[in-house]
Amino acid sequence: MGSFFSTMFTPPPAADEGDSAVVAVHSMATWDEQWGAHKSNPNKLIVIDFSASWCGPCRFIEPAFKEMASRFVYAVFFKIDVDELSEVARQWKVEAMPTFVLIKGGKEVSRVVGAKKDELERKINMFISSSSS
Repeated sequence: MGSFFSTMFTPPPAADEGDSAVVAVHSMATWDEQWGAHKSNPNKLIVIDFSASWCGPCRFIEPAFKEMASRFVYAVFFKIDVDELSEVARQWKVEAMPTFVLIKGGKEVSRVVGAKKDELERKINMFISSSSS
């Protein structure tokens, strides 16, 4: 009986990004550190998810983005909230959410605007394949 009540009052695990391969960037210092660590590697694909907490399509595609991050281990996945880091969003000319920017060697190689899971996955596959050849 005690275990029944303890499960009733035990909160569920937090739905944070603790076990996700996606790096959530919440400050310019973190962005500068992460960008500096990865931008110069010409073979490393960087995928940035520019989103907003109030954006319905962003929330819709988030589980798929996290799943891709766990599957495509040769890429680095970042999530940036445009309201927190508007300067970074401006730098990458983000005008709609979600926008996914794909980067290699510090330069944009492609982007997907909108919650287009299949298109995003196809482009990630394409640029990861070109890294390993």
